[in-house]
Amino acid sequence: MLTCALQSGSNGNCIYVETADVRLLFDAGIAARTVQTRLAGLNRDVGQADALILSHNHRDHVCGAGVLQRRFGLPIWVTRRAWQHCRADLGTCPDVRHFAPGDTIILGRTSVFTVPTAHDGIDGVAFVIADRGRRLGIFTDLGHRFAGIEDWIAELDGLYLESNYDPQMLAEGPYPGWLKNRVAGLGGHLSNPEAAQLVRDCARRLRFLVLAHLSEHNNRPELALRTAREIIGPGLPIALAPRHAAGDVLRLD
Repeated sequence: MLTCALQSGSNGNCIYVETADVRLLFDAGIAARTVQTRLAGLNRDVGQADALILSHNHRDHVCGAGVLQRRFGLPIWVTRRAWQHCRADLGTCPDVRHFAPGDTIILGRTSVFTVPTAHDGIDGVAFVIADRGRRLGIFTDLGHRFAGIEDWIAELDGLYLESNYDPQMLAEGPYPGWLKNRVAGLGGHLSNPEAAQLVRDCARRLRFLVLAHLSEHNNRPELALRTAREIIGPGLPIALAPRHAAGDVLRLD
């Protein structure tokens, strides 16, 4: 299994995952041309992707989906409720397929488990991609450490995990009070310490961790990385998913 974050953060999210027999995009919060260019940098053709799977309706996860579908013919997988809330902004999409939170999407020999989250988007889900005994998790926009997440994390070999904000930076930062409360609330995001503690408590077989969905105003990459390392300890490879570029290509063999 091969994966690369094409971009991650409130300015847009898109993650590429390639298994033995399918090529998948998770979320499309960046322009279709940007997806095409960044995949070309990996010697991959976006037109050969087998599906685009959307985690929820927020713009930073869906805004490029319509153009990707029309230009490259990617089937869009999304819940019915999330689709109802974003379809007007995406334009005509001839091939939209639906799942319910908690469903498993089967694509070839690859299974994509959809894990309901507590985020305040419509029908928010995280993803676990399983192929040939390896499991990769995409866990962003979680809300909080919801019941059952520990069991999923324990079975992962690789993990994209939101490490959205530093609590002190959020408290002292420019956001209005209502937005600070939303970010740190039950429907918002995990902080750096919360994300790191989750991994420390639950991960059993993890081979790499990618810190994702970092806030532009309430976090710094070096701070998120330092916090993770201090709490998790040495040994586990930890990478960062960039806000304005593609990240590292990672493999699970």
